[in-house]
Amino acid sequence: MIERAGAGPLRRLVVLRHAKSAWPEGVEDHRRPLAPRGLRDAPAAGRALAEIDCLPDLALCSTAVRARRTWELASAQWGTPPPVRLDPRLYGAGVPDLLQVVRETPGEVETLLLVGHNPGLEDLVLELAGDGLDDTLERVRAKFPTAALAVLAWRGTGWPALAPGAALLTSFTVPRGKKPKR
Repeated sequence: MIERAGAGPLRRLVVLRHAKSAWPEGVEDHRRPLAPRGLRDAPAAGRALAEIDCLPDLALCSTAVRARRTWELASAQWGTPPPVRLDPRLYGAGVPDLLQVVRETPGEVETLLLVGHNPGLEDLVLELAGDGLDDTLERVRAKFPTAALAVLAWRGTGWPALAPGAALLTSFTVPRGKKPKR
């Protein structure tokens, strides 16, 4: 159930799955870089957030190379990027761990960006969304591809109060960068 207006300030949780990664031989999973498509899509994700006026006050990012690089390229699209905290708990995390990290967010943060991995991010979005605008929930259930962006909105007194089903999925998009012309 979505909390009623007046139950606290509007808060937004923006969930960004890292952009497409490469699979170089002999490179451990945590150190995998972005693939050429990921290098194009990550900046497109940053531009998409700016276009919908959903820039974060704080970003929490997995320590994996592909997630950090996604953050760097996305946030480079904004005038002044917000502070970022690299958190090793986000790497390979499931819903309980992701919720714990989100609930530790300082109260003054109204828009939080979480940059991480699937299947945890997709599961988190589905766990928190009590409802969605248009067909957003159906689209998330169908596929949460690399560079996907989901925006959840809720009213609450603080991040520790964020509960399953308490948010509205207001936006779901999969930004894609353009291939260079040959």
